[in-house]
Amino acid sequence: MLAAGLGDLVAYHAPLSTFQREQGGATTLLTPGVNVLALNATFLPDDPSDVDMTAVRDWHEGQGVPVLVASTGPVPGARAVARLRVGTLTGMDAELEAGVVVEQVSRLTLPSWARVLAEAHGTPGWADALAQHLAVRLEGDRDAALLLAYREGTPVGALLWRSSGAAHLWGSLDRRATRPLLRAAAELGGPLRVSEVGQTLPLDDAQEIIYSLLD
Repeated sequence: MLAAGLGDLVAYHAPLSTFQREQGGATTLLTPGVNVLALNATFLPDDPSDVDMTAVRDWHEGQGVPVLVASTGPVPGARAVARLRVGTLTGMDAELEAGVVVEQVSRLTLPSWARVLAEAHGTPGWADALAQHLAVRLEGDRDAALLLAYREGTPVGALLWRSSGAAHLWGSLDRRATRPLLRAAAELGGPLRVSEVGQTLPLDDAQEIIYSLLD
């Protein structure tokens, strides 16, 4: 069984992934051509003794993607490449930043939305591929909403909310847009489960997740 934070990430990202596989308590999501870590990882239970790691490696390599695993602790023989916290957002009732407007936007804005998200995460070259992939995966999906934050008419924040009350795909180019963006997502239906790299957000029940590459 997956830890709560890992389960949150799987539930949120599975509808956006291309391939899914379960084996020995682990869940693998693979999405070749997209650089989102959670869309190309095997999520490991706290006790991975029943997981056939050779089969995990073979399935990743067979799809042409690195052997990336997500866990709540170090994985023997793996090199950590990213750490994040998953938890329930709190304390978003303070006064919002002036000049920031958040709007729910249509799928037609996906190219702009993806550009903001990719740039916010330092990977602007992946924006087009992400937009094209999500355009297909979100077609007819009534459980998802796209939000864009604007400052003086310029898009500076992007977020994908799901009706389960989660928003793990988000980013901002202007830190002043972060609070309005997340508060707008919470108002769609809370409490809001989010993830972040670092420790800047007020999160309850936060759990650290480690992404690692198998050597």
